[in-house]
Amino acid sequence: MALRDSDPAEVGGYRIEDRLGSGGMGVVYLARSASGRRLAVKVVHGQYADDDEFRARFRREVDAARQVSGAFTAPVVDADADAPRPWMATLHIPGADLGTHVRVHGPLPPPRARELAAGLAEALRDIHRAGVVHRDLKPANVMLADDGPRVIDFGISRATGLAASDALTQTGRVMGTPPYMSPEQFSAPHEVGPAADIFSLGAVVAFAASGKGPFDSPSPYETAIRVVEGTPELADVPEELLPFIHLCLDKEPKSRPSADELLRLLRDGTLPASDPPTLVDAPRPRRRRGRPWLLTALGTALVAAVATTTLALTDDDADPGRLPAGWEAWHRQAKDPSVHKDPMGPTTLFNRCVASGTSLVCAGDEIMATRFALADGANTWGRPMDPTAEDADLGSAGSGAGTIIGARGGRVYVYGADDRPGDDETPYSNRYTIQALDAETGRVAWKTVTADSADGTEPNSDQGASAAVPAGVVTVYGRTGRQYALLDAETGKVRWKRPLPNPNQYMSLLRSVGGQAYLLTAKYTSDVIENTNVSELDPATGKPRWTVNLKGDANIVGRRDGRLLLLNTTGARRTLTLIKTSTHIVTTVQLAQPEPEAATPTLTGGTLYFTLATGGIRAVDPDTGRQLWEGNSGVELAGPPIASGTHLYLASPSGRLAAVNRTTGKVDGTLDGRDEAAVDGSPTGAPLTLVGDALYVPYGRRSVYTVDIRTL
Repeated sequence: MALRDSDPAEVGGYRIEDRLGSGGMGVVYLARSASGRRLAVKVVHGQYADDDEFRARFRREVDAARQVSGAFTAPVVDADADAPRPWMATLHIPGADLGTHVRVHGPLPPPRARELAAGLAEALRDIHRAGVVHRDLKPANVMLADDGPRVIDFGISRATGLAASDALTQTGRVMGTPPYMSPEQFSAPHEVGPAADIFSLGAVVAFAASGKGPFDSPSPYETAIRVVEGTPELADVPEELLPFIHLCLDKEPKSRPSADELLRLLRDGTLPASDPPTLVDAPRPRRRRGRPWLLTALGTALVAAVATTTLALTDDDADPGRLPAGWEAWHRQAKDPSVHKDPMGPTTLFNRCVASGTSLVCAGDEIMATRFALADGANTWGRPMDPTAEDADLGSAGSGAGTIIGARGGRVYVYGADDRPGDDETPYSNRYTIQALDAETGRVAWKTVTADSADGTEPNSDQGASAAVPAGVVTVYGRTGRQYALLDAETGKVRWKRPLPNPNQYMSLLRSVGGQAYLLTAKYTSDVIENTNVSELDPATGKPRWTVNLKGDANIVGRRDGRLLLLNTTGARRTLTLIKTSTHIVTTVQLAQPEPEAATPTLTGGTLYFTLATGGIRAVDPDTGRQLWEGNSGVELAGPPIASGTHLYLASPSGRLAAVNRTTGKVDGTLDGRDEAAVDGSPTGAPLTLVGDALYVPYGRRSVYTVDIRTL
């Protein structure tokens, strides 16, 4: 890169020869010492010079880099953290960084990727032996030298013995680069240890071998969700590298091997086979259509498990207040997309929204999907549930409650319900389709019929009849809904289909979060559920990988620390059931205080919350069953809560909003409702969407507003 007029001629006595690169925190120059040694000199931007906290962090970076000395790191030659513009000089490593190399030349061949894995494992061994955690291992921080990789840039590293009370760790920011961060860097940043670097190592090797990160997503928020709760995408990674990567990408820090252990496994060729991490989802209830056997006791008590992560971006990403680009406070009502519009419009609020790229896509009664711009709320497109409906009195069950099944790669999965008149013997038929829509334009990428008969089953994810996974959508399928099938993410074609259990004896539900599908089958006699089978589905075939049988009825609330959390759906809740996904071992935790059937359980931010229609709320530690606090949000008929790092947010159907302190249970802020009259009869508020610090609240009739949570 050419030098600019504003660039210095020398720094610390070292002559500047060229620019190597620049980022949000500073510029890196190629320099030469008096003896002719070539150096990489990092000079921070002038605006940080007066920031005492920044200077303290920079000193820590220098100290950390100096502590690390090994064949696979770049040694510090000189530094001055007290200069008018702080700087640090390290030995220059000729060659490109890993990210640039892969973008230009493509993925590394398997033997070279294995050599990279060994070199990085050795570098981490040296770093960790020096008592340092890098915390930002990513392709841009790996230099490909002729004699092996070098790890550079210790800008956000941390000494492993640093006290948790260190002021520099208490800013509330999550430091790192989202696609290569570990789950604990999002959920518990003050407890990050060497295992976080091992997770990043697995992600870096996956990128090197395939050209794609295992958790890549259009937005940092979606990426964070995938890292914390998703299954990595490793379809393009050579099979011989998968055991190494799976070991590194274990969600639980204690289950990951150390750098020393990885080196031994690589040297001895004894890496074990490993299944990818798995996750689940448990959406909330909505109006049911189709076959009654699919949902009865289980379906009436479905709950939302919203995984929420608050993140601060790194130096490599702009961080303008942690809001979507161009964001401003707005509130909008979506246009009615129906061809034959009801003057009153849909009678209830949206039941689900999802953020994708620059879009917020929502769905609800009569609306299959509609798009708001995250920045200003512009309502650019909308699609009705049934584009052929001519009359509300058609004689069918009505167009139904649309919902978002999932979002991936800039597309949203939704479903349509085309109710058509029939003959005297069959008054009407249901033609259900699942569709993949471009989030920005609303264009239909593909459309697949899942049922076309009077007995068809509505593929509604809120009712356990469909679930999004990386490979596409797993859905109830067939004329009478007696099968489940996988629709391909790219084409919508059926990749496999399998029979569901006998509906005269079992009720079946499909679940997924972040990539792993589960099938719950509840055996019943009369109105009593005898037992529930929980099966993890193989994405390649649809066959159960494993099945756990639980006594009585149970539904998945969410996943935490590699364990599925389940609760009974009828009667008082006294026991939390946990299934370890790697071993299938079942344990139970007694709740310190029984929770009523009417309380809605939601796992978010690592805590289990029980909310009541009256506004009551209890926070429970899912590891012990201990009640953390009890309070009242003041929000009646609140939908599932969503958590930031410090607060829990709840909203009513009218849009009334409360921010509840996650530590004390006290209400720290509220906003009044906006549309009381439009939501008569609505059961609860809709789930909220959090993108950085921008909270999006569905309310009233086809409406959404957004607020910066820092202003509440």
